[in-house]
Amino acid sequence: MTTSWTLPRVLRDRNAGLYLTAVVVSGFGNSALFLASGVWVKDLTGSDSLAALCMLAMWAPTLVGPPLGTIADRVRRGPLLVALNAGLAALLLTLCTVRSPGGLWLLFTVLLVYGAAEVVHDAAESALVTAAVGPERLGDLNGLRMAVTEGMKLVAPLTGAGLYTAFGGPAVACLDAGTFAVAAGLYALLRVREERPARTGGSRRKETAEGLRHLWGHPELRPLVGAGGTTMLLASLSSTTLYAVVDRLGHSPAYTGVLYAVQGAGSVAAGLVSGTALRRLGPRRFAAAGIALTALSVITRAVPSDPVALASSAAAGLGLPWVLVAVFTAVQQQTPGPLLGRATATANTLVFTPNVIGLGLGAGLVELASPVLLLPIYGLALLLTAAALAQRADRASRTAARSSSDANPA
Repeated sequence: MTTSWTLPRVLRDRNAGLYLTAVVVSGFGNSALFLASGVWVKDLTGSDSLAALCMLAMWAPTLVGPPLGTIADRVRRGPLLVALNAGLAALLLTLCTVRSPGGLWLLFTVLLVYGAAEVVHDAAESALVTAAVGPERLGDLNGLRMAVTEGMKLVAPLTGAGLYTAFGGPAVACLDAGTFAVAAGLYALLRVREERPARTGGSRRKETAEGLRHLWGHPELRPLVGAGGTTMLLASLSSTTLYAVVDRLGHSPAYTGVLYAVQGAGSVAAGLVSGTALRRLGPRRFAAAGIALTALSVITRAVPSDPVALASSAAAGLGLPWVLVAVFTAVQQQTPGPLLGRATATANTLVFTPNVIGLGLGAGLVELASPVLLLPIYGLALLLTAAALAQRADRASRTAARSSSDANPA
């Protein structure tokens, strides 16, 4: 019998509560620095392109996720998470010395190391939390993680901007360092029994490839991860039309902040219902529902109406988290523990690299065509992706039903 794993029960679980608290604390510092670093570079140099490089520096390590994820499978994950958070806290304090354009090399270096550490952190965290709370609770826990992370994005950037305005970039770096120090302490309190990982005797390249082989060879994970990457590509393509959409609505560019806030609220709501929906629908149908909802939001964004634009943003906030929760929960539940770090990091690379590609490609396309033309095309492609994934889920259900019937003849 399937049991419900609601917010109060999650918070009563010691490991789950500590984990979510660590996510809230470190996510707050993360979001604050994410915005402030670009503003910091812009103020020091006046360059938009250099400011944009801050985002690139933090995202770039995702491209080498598989080898970085291997690190999380070579050592015990609990001590690794404590060391990563403590190390990042110390590293961020070096940014207090950046007060002129001559110090930007240090800022970009820290952001690049920060991004690489986050890839390893996510891989180790995925494996550790699976052992800490059990696979049957992961859907609820991942949904709540999404909710609190998105909730932080509604508050932390404004806090970071205010702190930056009042005291400058070093103050934001100190805030982020403090959040990582607290997170290190919280991870140290987790009670998880871990054995020291056994050495496989293979080369590092062979170990890294095992994560990709697992995802590619798994009949459920391969289509899920593929659909997740396709969704992120098309969603990022559509996101590049946002300023053109706002212009058609007759608003200033600042109105994008309203749409982002509505999308963030939708993501918080999505996280709170994800666990129950995932149990009832299964990973593929749940992901397909999220993709279809994202498609609807993309298509309706072409309608020049404020209420429709707000509803579209809310739908995007609901749909995309459903896809991500379905994909990464399935990876956690259907991957052996010793391989989970590599598999998670590889899935991250396959799902989020298309996001970077889509942002670059979409920026060029939006200069060539109107969002009225582009958005329905992106939305139709999303609908086809959802239909294909749902069809796979139906075929799998029929096959399982026939197998059960054969095994238990009347």
